[in-house]
Amino acid sequence: MKQPLIGIVPLVDAARESYWMLPGYMRGVEQAGGVPVMLPLTDDAAVLQKLADSCDGLLLTGGQDVSPALYGAEPTPQCGKTCPERDRMEAPLLDRMLAQDKPVLGICRGIQFLNVHLGGTLYQDLPTEHPSGVNHHQQHPYDAPVHAVTLTPGSPLQQLLGQQTLAVNSLHHQAIRALAPGLAAMAVSEDGLVEAVCLPGKKFVWAVQWHPEFSFAVNENSRKIFRQFVTSC
Repeated sequence: MKQPLIGIVPLVDAARESYWMLPGYMRGVEQAGGVPVMLPLTDDAAVLQKLADSCDGLLLTGGQDVSPALYGAEPTPQCGKTCPERDRMEAPLLDRMLAQDKPVLGICRGIQFLNVHLGGTLYQDLPTEHPSGVNHHQQHPYDAPVHAVTLTPGSPLQQLLGQQTLAVNSLHHQAIRALAPGLAAMAVSEDGLVEAVCLPGKKFVWAVQWHPEFSFAVNENSRKIFRQFVTSC
């Protein structure tokens, strides 16, 4: 089988004027049979087109909060740091991948950005805007499950995993508020948050709110998600 080239959006450390990568994103793709490559941080249209043409798939990583301006909202005091450079990079890059019907996997910020880019909105801070007893921001170890999600019957994720509920890890303070038109929910948390989505009609556009890049080494369901993504590429 061809080893697909998977472009991974870089993580950004503004204070150190650097961008970097968590090894779990790379290793998750590698163990699934793909060749991961961290992309440059750029909004140059020609470079982004070249990247989209060259990559067989795109992984949207976690990171800073998505700018509320992208969904027509003012930032609340609880909104965290944003990364305009990533927002400017991911929007046209995602458009190019979708136009070519190339697989996309979003993780954490990735599900949030996908939802916003396609017309949805976010909770800027769950503790103040959607308080509940569910632990959405766990402490170390990050590969341990801390709450459950219910999988949508018949959804691609439910068909892949073959179960009705799934225990997941969780490390986020923002989440989907209004689901974007066109997206379909594939998992919902115990307190009613959409935690996995897909874009019907595309070869593979999935996103999850939890962190398979932390749990794939100890969790077969996380490995299955990576494998389905890489196989689709």
